[in-house]
Amino acid sequence: MARRGSFNVLPGFNLALGYTLVYLSLVVLIPLAAVFIKSSALSFGEFWEVVSAPRVVASYRVSFGLSLLAAAINTVFGLMLAWALVRYSFPGKKLVDALVDLPFALPTAVAGIALTALYAGNGWLGQYLEPLGIKVAFAPLGILVALIFIGLPFVVRTVQPILEDLDTELEEAAASLGAERGQTFRLVLLPILLPALMTGFALAFARAVGEYGSVIFIAGNLPFVSEITPLMIITKLEQYDYTGATAIAVVMLVLSFILLLVINLLQAWTARRTGRNR
Repeated sequence: MARRGSFNVLPGFNLALGYTLVYLSLVVLIPLAAVFIKSSALSFGEFWEVVSAPRVVASYRVSFGLSLLAAAINTVFGLMLAWALVRYSFPGKKLVDALVDLPFALPTAVAGIALTALYAGNGWLGQYLEPLGIKVAFAPLGILVALIFIGLPFVVRTVQPILEDLDTELEEAAASLGAERGQTFRLVLLPILLPALMTGFALAFARAVGEYGSVIFIAGNLPFVSEITPLMIITKLEQYDYTGATAIAVVMLVLSFILLLVINLLQAWTARRTGRNR
């Protein structure tokens, strides 16, 4: 009797792989390759002069430093928010759960204008913060606030399904064996949640490092203080310096790929370690 093949709704492997490669080439590979090809018009000396200019280096520190800090803050508070949404019932829970997705739906420019109006010196919150010496709008702190705003949903929505599937019997068993709350979280829950937290961190960082719309209004764009790298690229384009813009874009791509590779390696190592400990 001939062996009956399994039924697949989607097309076979070869056809599906072909569609995938064509789609990735059009959307990702060709644009990335164009960036590298355009920047290759510069000699190495010219390339290095563009990407190592003091003003550009300062923008790297602002973009990557604040993106990493915002992703780390979102990892902590995103876990707390996901925990509250999954484990507790409270008035307005559905509204809070819906508001988590607001940065996904809200245009980034609208978010930037709203945050600027809120934290400016005459804003609802800024008028009380600035007398205390806390300047948010038109300062690096404002960039951090904007990056936290747009990155929080990535952590919450990554961790939330894991918490929903997590059996509370694990915590009860740990408590019955004499473990304190801190020990239960550190030794029982955190190893299970860590891969999801690392994924959320990577997604929040990837979104933040290239963010422009929500940051440009609240940053103030002061050279060497609150100027982000995407703004440097836009400035080069407005000056018709396309090779200079692509050179800075190449540096951002390479640094982003390296950081994301490190994060993914840590995530894989954590997942393997967690699997061995189970």
